[in-house]
Amino acid sequence: MTMTRTSAGRAQTAAPLTDDEKAAAGGARALIVVDVQNDFLPGGALAVPGGDEIIDTVNRLIAGFETVVLTADWHPAEHASFAASHPGRRPFETVRLDYGEQVLWPVHCVAGTPGAQFARMLAADAAALILRKGMHVSCDSYSGFLEADRRTRTGLAGWLSDRGVTEVFVCGLALDFCVSATAVDAAREGFRTQVVLDASRPINADPESLRRLEELWQEEGVGTVFSTELVHAA
Repeated sequence: MTMTRTSAGRAQTAAPLTDDEKAAAGGARALIVVDVQNDFLPGGALAVPGGDEIIDTVNRLIAGFETVVLTADWHPAEHASFAASHPGRRPFETVRLDYGEQVLWPVHCVAGTPGAQFARMLAADAAALILRKGMHVSCDSYSGFLEADRRTRTGLAGWLSDRGVTEVFVCGLALDFCVSATAVDAAREGFRTQVVLDASRPINADPESLRRLEELWQEEGVGTVFSTELVHAA
């Protein structure tokens, strides 16, 4: 999907901090790149349409940040989010687990498999932190900050705070699941947060779905930005 400045893809009002604001707040900014892994690219087990199209843009962003975090799904083979772990169930159905409703996915990003590896062209070596999530067999994890039970913390908020980070930019795959969840939780943790729209792709590119995402982000204090507005300021 190509993001444009329509009502479903317009940069919101949360502008980057000025130099004075950054100095007053500690000044550090971080880029969080979410799940740019082989299984989410075309040909992968849970391919996001156009997922490979963002890699060059993501790499340009990575080059402009001193603090880069990469998140990665890293699931056990019998993970509770897999339809294959629920006899008689199909991918994209929902079930009720201990922590609530869970979408069932095709088997993807199994720890140690090629599908769980980062995209070959991604500048992964620039990452200061690689955060693997969804490692507990009984609980999914969309967000880089909290698992799906909404109690188990990953430690990312503390890691960022210890480095003086006050503002984060989130991009990657998929916009409407792990990117959005990570951005919302970042804002709830007190970080000034923006989603980089053209460095992300959704599973569902329907304009109504994107409009609902923007409404959620506005409610949670998450802004949006395009990489062209950001690269020279990073």
